[in-house]
Amino acid sequence: MATPPAPQTPEQPAAPASFDAPVAPSEPAKKKSGLGKKILGVAVAIAVALFWRLGLPHLTGEAPVHAEAGDCVVVTGPETDPEVKSAGCAEKVADLYKVVKVFDNTFDIAKCKDVAEVALAQQLETDKFVLCMEPVKN
Repeated sequence: MATPPAPQTPEQPAAPASFDAPVAPSEPAKKKSGLGKKILGVAVAIAVALFWRLGLPHLTGEAPVHAEAGDCVVVTGPETDPEVKSAGCAEKVADLYKVVKVFDNTFDIAKCKDVAEVALAQQLETDKFVLCMEPVKN
């Protein structure tokens, strides 16, 4: 059976204070002006909007690839919203295509009719283009 601790008497020192407690009160922090907060808020909002519009698609790989003739790409996803990624022509992957010709400033996939078996219209920001492609046999 364990014995309970002896009760504390007034002569015994109290438990040591926490080291996190402030020693002396400090001066109150100076408030920023309302105009400074507004400017900072607007600057942060603009930076976030620009990153969301311009940077995020490139970081996440969601931006369409503007390949050149001779490049190889992998096309996945539904026909109505395909995802195109650059790839090496020697890679052993499904849905690998070699770009035969690129038509800039158009969405007219009919231009690929006499050039290649597969056509894919893409838009990268204001740049629109059509990739004419042939499947790569692995």
